Amino acid sequence: MQCYDLIVIGSGPAGQRAAIQASKSGKKVALVEKREVLGGVCINTGTIPSKTMREAVIHFSGFHYQAIYGINYRVKEKVSMADLSFRVQHVIKTEIDVTQAQLSRNNVEMLTGTASFIDPTHINVTNSRGVSTVEAPHIVIAVGTKPAASPKVPMNGRNIIDSDQILSMTDMPKTLIVVGGGVIGVEYTCMFATLGVRVILVEKRPRLLEFADSEMVEALSYHLRDSRVTMRLNEEVESVEEVAGGVVANLQSKKKISGDALLYAVGRQGNVDELNLPAAGIEADARGRIKVDCDFRTQQPNIFAVGDVIGFPSLASVSMEQGRVAAGRAFAVPLHSTPAFYPYGIYTIPEISFIGKTEEQLTDEDVPYEVGVAYYREIARGQIRGDTTGRLKLIFHRETKLLLGVHIIGEGACELLHIGQAVMVLGGTMDYFLDTVFNYPTLAECYKAAAFNGLNKLVRY
Repeated sequence: MQCYDLIVIGSGPAGQRAAIQASKSGKKVALVEKREVLGGVCINTGTIPSKTMREAVIHFSGFHYQAIYGINYRVKEKVSMADLSFRVQHVIKTEIDVTQAQLSRNNVEMLTGTASFIDPTHINVTNSRGVSTVEAPHIVIAVGTKPAASPKVPMNGRNIIDSDQILSMTDMPKTLIVVGGGVIGVEYTCMFATLGVRVILVEKRPRLLEFADSEMVEALSYHLRDSRVTMRLNEEVESVEEVAGGVVANLQSKKKISGDALLYAVGRQGNVDELNLPAAGIEADARGRIKVDCDFRTQQPNIFAVGDVIGFPSLASVSMEQGRVAAGRAFAVPLHSTPAFYPYGIYTIPEISFIGKTEEQLTDEDVPYEVGVAYYREIARGQIRGDTTGRLKLIFHRETKLLLGVHIIGEGACELLHIGQAVMVLGGTMDYFLDTVFNYPTLAECYKAAAFNGLNKLVRY
């Protein structure tokens, strides 16, 4: 039986960072991965494929240049699923190689197989060669999630699919039904709509992306409708059936929606079925999520859980940090992390990115705030890039001028956000933006324009 200081189950972003952090602390680490390839959902079916596909969609569709050269501008007239898959597979292979090199360089031992607990410190690893038992005083569960299934939606991997099966579609649909208005559903809605596919988005809640700033979501909803997306909000699917030449979704309101294909993107389920958690004294909820404390410890103090398997926010960037912190806590390594300043990036078209509080939250908390907004169309770089619809919103305290939130919609939003993030983390005020010179022409100038817009409102009082 092999003994380690730490066993990590799952090689996604959370598992990788936990393993590397422990190894850099001088510990003997094993990483168990049931797939033949590393990287988990993030690299193989989730984050990397979807973001790569988005980049390919934007390139082939000529999206960035349609405002300049006309709405009919295209790099390629007919884009196939094979075109998208080619780009995606290239990036996946490279990312797997990079991950393998990082883990090898840090002396993390890779164990291929399915992990299941024997007790809180012993794990069976089962693969085609048999079963081996490994032991460690500390264990990190980083198994991630899989798309949630529903008995109402009979998946077939062809024209009734989940988000892991997107690239298994052989033909580009003319009409696509997307069930689910969360991050995954909305991101794929944007991609297919940009390619000219007629998309019908069904969401049971009254608005999309409920955790994001309502102004940004309203702007995104406008873009979706402008791209001929039909949004069926406050609607729920009762059943789905395959018919000759396509798919029909029957809604609880007795409406029928027909399309060439249907993407079911309602939630995700923790990959805990094979772990035998009761043997370790741990429980998961109905959605396979494991409850943890602020140090990411489970009910069993020597076992940690990180990443998507613990639930919201389920972002690869946050999962990485959770893995690093959990490994640090396991071995009493002093690490500092600030969850209040974790950024959010939603890769819709256009992107949405934000950090800090929303206007709704600050209103509920009775915080006196003011808002400054800058529009891409008024910034030279916005005109040069052909993005005249983006905007940046700064929310700040009326009295102290402390920056409380940054909300951006527009191309490059996920990169642009980090300027505001740095100011917030360092406790900066709006004066920073007034006193700082930004390169011209850049989108970073939006910060200065938004700061003037907001602070000028205070002068009136």
